[in-house]
Amino acid sequence: MKLKNLSEKILRSVQSKGFKYIELPSVIETSHIVQRSGESFRKFIFSFTDQTGNELCLRPDLTIASCLRYLENNLKGKEKIFYSGQAYRKSQNKKNSIIRNQVGFEIIGSKDEKNDDKEIINTSLKSLKNLKFSTGTLTIGNVEIFNLLMSKLDIPKRWKLRLTRHFWREEYFSDLLKRLETNSDVDPTIVEVDRRRYLKMLKDDQSSVVASRTLKEILERFDKKIKDPRRASKGSNTSKIIKEFLKIKCPINKAAKELNKFFKKYKINLFVDQKYFPISKNKISKLNVVFSTAFGRQLEYYTGIVFKIDIKSKSKIINCCNGGRYDRLISDLGSKKHVPAVGAALNLNSQL
Repeated sequence: MKLKNLSEKILRSVQSKGFKYIELPSVIETSHIVQRSGESFRKFIFSFTDQTGNELCLRPDLTIASCLRYLENNLKGKEKIFYSGQAYRKSQNKKNSIIRNQVGFEIIGSKDEKNDDKEIINTSLKSLKNLKFSTGTLTIGNVEIFNLLMSKLDIPKRWKLRLTRHFWREEYFSDLLKRLETNSDVDPTIVEVDRRRYLKMLKDDQSSVVASRTLKEILERFDKKIKDPRRASKGSNTSKIIKEFLKIKCPINKAAKELNKFFKKYKINLFVDQKYFPISKNKISKLNVVFSTAFGRQLEYYTGIVFKIDIKSKSKIINCCNGGRYDRLISDLGSKKHVPAVGAALNLNSQL
């Protein structure tokens, strides 16, 4: 009853901001999840095969279910929607519930991105008034700034793509930086095998053709690959820049200043205006507002602003709200058009 009453209060709060309530399907095609998160994510979902042989699963995420609805119903233009329900996901922590009760709200198909970002955060803050807590923190990040930094760094395109693609996989990302530092662009287990093969091929006829290319062309390309980017000092310096960038954390009103100081220090041709951020106040009600360059690595589909709200209730720190911009998600799910989207979800389990 407590959960139901809380949910109804939050739903009324969101509706008062002009959002339209929708129902979401509880079951979706497993392929939509696996294609987004990889085969390794299967162990976290509840899947089954229907009578026609299609693999389906209980929705592990309400955002993907919402974006699929927009796509499959061939919807166009701006939608301000909200929904409530349960997401089902296994956890490595046995104490965590497999059922997540959530209230979510989104703005889809609107090009007014900055105002939409502000509206989603403000709606989250208004919904928060239904929760009991003493203090808290609103943490804001922006994946787009990291991507802009990567575009300016003096490393080969394949490294930029690799680091950008795996930004959200924190452990693997750290491993990539180590490989960049030590010039290890290939799997260490096959380096010696490739080196011996390379030396053997140098003794063969360089004019012979393999797969439409001469042996000489193949060896030149291989030689370039193992040396580029890989002057040790260059890779190490790039890794240092990225690591230092990810350490930036400050009150939100100093975000632009700290970023621009960093860009100037490393002679990176970027500049950020404080107006770029949806909030400039360091304190909103009971919440401290901070900016963190490292935040935003929880979900792969975030593309711009990301935020979370942690509150202190009964001496416990609880993550009660998460949100952000995911402009590529609907395209990744199959849309031929670019459809901007931003949203947030409140975790009601945290209040039980």
